[in-house]
Amino acid sequence: MLALNFSGLQYETGTDEAGRGCLAGPVTAAAVILPEDFTHELLNDSKQLSEKIREYLRPIIEEKALCYHVTNIEPKIIDEINILNASIKAMQECIVKLNPTPNYIIVDGNRFKPVNNIPHSCIIKGDSKYLSIAAASILAKTYRDEYMNRIHEEFPMYNWKKNKGYPTKEHREAIRKYGSTKYHRMSFRLLPEQLELEFEKGIIL
Repeated sequence: MLALNFSGLQYETGTDEAGRGCLAGPVTAAAVILPEDFTHELLNDSKQLSEKIREYLRPIIEEKALCYHVTNIEPKIIDEINILNASIKAMQECIVKLNPTPNYIIVDGNRFKPVNNIPHSCIIKGDSKYLSIAAASILAKTYRDEYMNRIHEEFPMYNWKKNKGYPTKEHREAIRKYGSTKYHRMSFRLLPEQLELEFEKGIIL
């Protein structure tokens, strides 16, 4: 059973991101403040749930939450500031848009940077321990999947509708055949042989 609250404060927000390890598309974050009486037996880390259950839970979270916000950080920004900073930026941008303003932040993972002097705690595997982080993980995942389904229509040869931009064999083969797009993260190693080329040149990214 996931816990509702970490800090004991009423307006605690949980935040999480999706798409950090992808070769294409945005990194997407969500932040959620849940009411004190919230509970749902299916709510868990989005990675532990089927797509069908995630889609079922999304409108429930949106309806029951005191507030929530979702932010995409595009590949151009990811390339400029790196994926860790982009992930943190996405979570911070969600948090500052919440109303009521949270008085505590719980973050999935082990890295975060303070925002507006709100105290925070990083919690390893927090999305499988706290309801608000689990809720944020579901919103981040479903909103990002929706985005990838949309851009799939623009570039169907990469099959983002299925692989969502992750480095699957199929996705890498499509990059090899068709090259990269405006949605690809150029600071990422899009093809395995890039590492060999970079090593030969004495460049390690």
